[in-house]
Amino acid sequence: MHLLLVILLFLESQFCVQSSDSNSPAGDNLATNGLPFPWSKVRLPNYIVPVHYHLLIHPNLTTLKFSGSVKIEIDVKNNTNWVVLHSKNLKIFTATVLDEHEAHLSDKVLSVLEYPAHEQIAIFSPKILTSGEKYFLYLEFGAPLSDGFYGFYKSTYKTKAGETRVLASTHFEPTSARMALPCFDEPIFKANYTVRIRRGPSHIALSNMPLEQTVKIGNGLFEDQFEVSVKMSSYLLAFIVCDFRSVSGMTATGINISIYAVPEKWHQTHYALEAALRLLEFYEQYFNILYPLPKMDLIAIPDFQSGAMENWGLTTYRETSLLYDPDISSASDKLWVTLVIGHELAHQWFGNLVTMEWWNDIWLNEGFARYMEFVSLEAVYPELKVEDHFLDTCFGAIGRDSLNSSRPISSLAENPTQIKEMFDTVSYDKGACILHMLRNFLTNEGFQSGIIRYLRRFRYSNARNEDLWDSLIKVCHFFIPCLFSYRFAGEHIDLKKMMSTWTLQKGIPLVTVRRQGRRLYVGQERFLKIVLPNDPSWNSLQEGYLWHIPLTYKTSHSEHEVKHLLTTKSDVLTLDEEVDWVKLNTDMNGYYIVHYDEEGWNCLTELLRVNHTALSFKDRASLIHNAFQLVTKISITVALDLIGYLKSETHNVPLLQGLGYLQSFYKLIEKRHIADVTHNLKTYILQYFRDVIDKQTWSDDGTVSDRRLREEVLSLACDFNYPPCLEKAKQLFNSWVDSNGTVSLPTDVSETVYMVGAQDDSGWAYLLEKYGVSMCETEKSKFLSALASSKDSKKLSRLLQLGMGGTVIKTQNLPSLIYMVARNPVGHFLAWDFVKKHWNELVEKFPLGSFGIRSIIVGTVTQFSSTEELREVEVFFKSITEQVSQLRVIQVATENLEKNIMWLKRNLETMRTWLQQRLN
Repeated sequence: MHLLLVILLFLESQFCVQSSDSNSPAGDNLATNGLPFPWSKVRLPNYIVPVHYHLLIHPNLTTLKFSGSVKIEIDVKNNTNWVVLHSKNLKIFTATVLDEHEAHLSDKVLSVLEYPAHEQIAIFSPKILTSGEKYFLYLEFGAPLSDGFYGFYKSTYKTKAGETRVLASTHFEPTSARMALPCFDEPIFKANYTVRIRRGPSHIALSNMPLEQTVKIGNGLFEDQFEVSVKMSSYLLAFIVCDFRSVSGMTATGINISIYAVPEKWHQTHYALEAALRLLEFYEQYFNILYPLPKMDLIAIPDFQSGAMENWGLTTYRETSLLYDPDISSASDKLWVTLVIGHELAHQWFGNLVTMEWWNDIWLNEGFARYMEFVSLEAVYPELKVEDHFLDTCFGAIGRDSLNSSRPISSLAENPTQIKEMFDTVSYDKGACILHMLRNFLTNEGFQSGIIRYLRRFRYSNARNEDLWDSLIKVCHFFIPCLFSYRFAGEHIDLKKMMSTWTLQKGIPLVTVRRQGRRLYVGQERFLKIVLPNDPSWNSLQEGYLWHIPLTYKTSHSEHEVKHLLTTKSDVLTLDEEVDWVKLNTDMNGYYIVHYDEEGWNCLTELLRVNHTALSFKDRASLIHNAFQLVTKISITVALDLIGYLKSETHNVPLLQGLGYLQSFYKLIEKRHIADVTHNLKTYILQYFRDVIDKQTWSDDGTVSDRRLREEVLSLACDFNYPPCLEKAKQLFNSWVDSNGTVSLPTDVSETVYMVGAQDDSGWAYLLEKYGVSMCETEKSKFLSALASSKDSKKLSRLLQLGMGGTVIKTQNLPSLIYMVARNPVGHFLAWDFVKKHWNELVEKFPLGSFGIRSIIVGTVTQFSSTEELREVEVFFKSITEQVSQLRVIQVATENLEKNIMWLKRNLETMRTWLQQRLN
């Protein structure tokens, strides 16, 4: 009691000073014991900095609890009596402050104040901690292993014999290290870590660094002691206790790489090892900085919410993102595994070596890692044709960025929910696309040299948005041609100013172009998908938006692209000669949409009809994309006529782009039960693309591009009940069932075969049985997709209940299951009703702001397309306003629903007439 009184008196004398720099009144900041908490901000004070953590952790896989201790060496910047740090759901047993000789500063038990609203604790030292002195903070703590996917959590798997086994694994990004140990859980607080882990004899322990030694400590326990880590942020710390097996190899520079998995899935690890070895070696050469740790472990965790996590030296993955079985996995599965490994290994430099200062700039981690996936695979695995997929990345970013609910790449994010939502399409995909634009602007050499400078300058430290531009500017003085290959009316190019227009304001520019003789009249405005120019809000939504756009264009008479930097609302470009056509945004290297006048669209449509190879496949695909995006400005018949050339198309990217739009329109109209248009659109697609469908083989032959086309086209044909497709799929499914699953199906068409088989009762039951016993998560995901395609609502309800139960269908798969059911025309109301009924349970499983809850919201709401459904959605979210008021994803989902409503209102009758004319 005496110490509590001392604390209270100290707080009363000091709190008025603290609260003058705070976000809330002193009275609101009460610790759990009723005393005032000494810090009122969400972010920690900067007057105490961690230097080195000495961590001991002991997970008990029987009681499903863990205990631990941490001794944190701290650097005190200002005199203080308080140490404030993060802790969430931990019970603190002991707290002590030690001097540099590790002697106790006080002979009294130090009280710990807890402030759960900010996930913080405060320790009071009766003796002032003096600036410049060295101290240690020692804490003992414990907690149950988390039931979710964050912090130090339990994961389980079943053996072939049906035995359930338990492991313990960590996932700390962005703000969950505080769930495993008391710590300074912000990216700016980089420190070294010395980790010790206690375990039983049947398990192994892994952490960021190599094992130094193992000590037997009695009671059948062993203590694994790991080498001291490099200086890193708390979210990159990782430790795992499991009974997995591994396969290992060594890079040319002596880095030991190991792939870990459940013992009975060990045979699925070999491709990941090959990919990791090759990709790590590529990054060392590309960044011209050696990977700084002695080892790199990649481990497939049976329960994992996202795709993967880049913990330094111990990257963790969902099983579908790391394991590859050549007898089961398709070409698309192989590409996915390779991309994810490329992403996480890129993070070892972008994110780990150099970390953003705060989460508002998370794109510096994620945008770079997403872009380097493509750069690395293009160099290391050219046969995977990764460039075919990069356009889809930018098209996805445009879809989000053309809504008013989008956000700037660099955005304010303070609390954990806001921070989780930063891990989105804008940070990842738009970030990657503007980096691609910048690389093309600066040249490959200028871009590479600039990021090497950036990494070297800020290694083992933190950086901000502008630090990247500063590094690139300095390098570009040596790459003058990269800047002045652009025609520009200004005196010089301000790279920082240019890139700020892409990172500090939301949205995507629409470039308008009109050709008159040798002159091109170009302009720019903000592209908004669901706001029409005659809308009263149009002018206000356009106000203040201006980008510095690296324009590129080709003409009928130019062999090479021409470049021009557009920094004003409008400009006039002069062509060298009269031309037949002009195509802006060469190869879609720029992040903008292009709108031509009527003559421009007509010329390009005719060009595709008579000589489509005059444009690259990327230009053809981007023309199709832009035309269908612009249906608020042009008639949909312009876009439909544009894709009339596709019968002659031989490249899968533009072919799938056009086909994808028609299929998405079909799905939207089908859910509205508009029978005539649904029937006519299906008939048109099957007639028009019959040659493409009929020439597909039910095999795994051909290039990766061929195989991707086969997978998509046959899936669509069977979904549309095309008789030859159904007949072949049923034949393959029956053969597979008759062999009790031992006959190997062609991997690229297996999901289509399962979907056809799932449409009758016996086939559905058999697939559910196989789902329960399969030892391959990639195969199970195909089974689940097929099961969710059933047209029997009772079966779909059963699936959702199994997903909520978490035993047969793991909880990690529930968000994707809900989406699968929602996109089924029989299941979209079913899925939405399920989400409303189980909302509180879903939020317990998937925290607000998490990828899981966001995909559930978007996956259900965006299936709707009527004003009645919009009202229902708004009423539901209004009923839980207190929970979701901070969630940006609610706006995103609702605006997508509004987009569907407007699309039907504007285009349905036009499409009805167009289809009738074509079919007649």
